Amino acid sequence: ILFDQVFVPDSVYCEVTKQGLRPGSKEVSQIDWFTIKSPKFSPIPPEILKLDQGEKDVILLALETKADWIILDENLGRKIALNLGCQIKGTLGILLFAYKTNLISKEDTIKAINILSQSSIRLSSNLLEWFLKQL
Repeated sequence: ILFDQVFVPDSVYCEVTKQGLRPGSKEVSQIDWFTIKSPKFSPIPPEILKLDQGEKDVILLALETKADWIILDENLGRKIALNLGCQIKGTLGILLFAYKTNLISKEDTIKAINILSQSSIRLSSNLLEWFLKQL
């Protein structure tokens, strides 16, 4: 098990499963090991107001639950979350952590990267190169 608890903001869950724009949206809709939760954090830090709803909710939920890590890939959201004291992992960071703790094989990690790189998720060539060197 990679995490004891996983919270997913309702806005993010709906974006992934209802809009179906992300790789694995069907699989995510069938997962039962995470908790879907809307943040109730108050007051809202003003610096997050410029983020999209999903990123706002991820940060607010992380602050509310005192999360060990949050998963954010977008640069502005990451910078703001770091400034608010959150620990950040990106999608690639989670994959790398799962690989290094022997939860997934090298082959499955590379398959996941290939799926991500062929989706709407943007991964720079430098980031992909760095990631593959870590395997």
